[in-house]
Amino acid sequence: MADRAAIKDEILEGCAPDLAAQLREWLRWLRAEKNMSPHTIRAYGGDISQFVSFLANHLGHAPGLNDLADIDLRAFRAWLSRKTMDGAAASSRARSLSGVKNLLAWLDKQGIVHNPAIKTVRTPKKPHKLPRPLHEKQALRLLDCDFALSEENWVDQRNRALLTLLYGCGLRIEEALSLNIRDLPRDGFLRVMGKGRKERQVPVLRVVEDMLAAYRRVCPYAETPDRPLFMGERGKRMRQQIAQKAMRELRIELGLPENATPHALRHSFATHLLQNGANLREIQELLGHASLSTTQRYTEVDAKELIKIYSAAHPRAKE
Repeated sequence: MADRAAIKDEILEGCAPDLAAQLREWLRWLRAEKNMSPHTIRAYGGDISQFVSFLANHLGHAPGLNDLADIDLRAFRAWLSRKTMDGAAASSRARSLSGVKNLLAWLDKQGIVHNPAIKTVRTPKKPHKLPRPLHEKQALRLLDCDFALSEENWVDQRNRALLTLLYGCGLRIEEALSLNIRDLPRDGFLRVMGKGRKERQVPVLRVVEDMLAAYRRVCPYAETPDRPLFMGERGKRMRQQIAQKAMRELRIELGLPENATPHALRHSFATHLLQNGANLREIQELLGHASLSTTQRYTEVDAKELIKIYSAAHPRAKE
C-alpha cells in the first residue's frame, strides 16, 4: 500500500504493465534495501509520476520498459525544460533528475533496461545556499518565552519541549517527531534514527530533559513504550505542519525574522557550537551528516558573521 501511495495510482494505470510492475519493485528496493526515509521515497515517487506523465504525453501512448530504454538526450532535455516552464526551481529539477537516474540505474543493474543517454544529462546547477541560523540571543529568547505556560495547557508545554529538543540536540524535525516513549534519553544520551536509518547518539543537556519531563507530567495521554513522545491534540503522533505552525505563531509574537523555523534551530545548534569552539568532526557526528562537506557550510556562516561584526566594530571600517 505504501509503495502504491508513493506513485499515484493513475500513473501506474497509465503505464504499460511491465513498467508498472518494475516501478513497484523499485520502490520496495528503496525502502527495504536502501533504507531511504519515507519522505525521500514520497519525493522520488512524485518525481517519477511526473516523468511518466510527461512521457505519456510526449510519446502519445502509455510508456513501457522499451520506451525507457529508447529515451534520447533531446527528450530528457524537453522534460527538464517543461519543469522549468512549470516553475520548478533548479533544486527541484536536480532532485527529479536524481530520482530518474536512480530508477534507470536500478533497472540497468537488474539487467532489465539500459539507457546510455541518461549519463549525458547534466544536473541543473543549484544555487549555493548557506544555512540561516538564529543569533544566540534570538534562540534563547524563543526558548525562554513563557508560552503562557500553565499546568492545564499541555500543548504549549509540548511545543516548548519540542523546540528545546531541536535546539539542544540539533535534531531534524522528523527525527524528533518520530521518537517514542521508549526512546527517551538514558544516561545523558539520546539515540536518534537519522537519514538512511543511520543511528547516532546525541548528548542531552539537563535543561532539555527538564523540559521533556515538564511536558510529560501534563500530557493527558497514557505512556506506553510504543506511544509517540510528541502527541497531537487528537491523540495521534504530532505532525510537522503543527510544529511549523506553532513556530510561525511564536515568530510573529516575538518579532523574530522569517528564518525562525524548526529547521533553523538545527542550523543554530551547529553554528553556535562552532562559534564556541567545537570542531567540524564533532559537529558532523552530532548532526549525523554522512559527508564532512555538508557540515563545512557552517564555517562559511561563521566567517560571514565574523566579517559582519568586524565591519561594524573596527574603527577604520567606519571611515
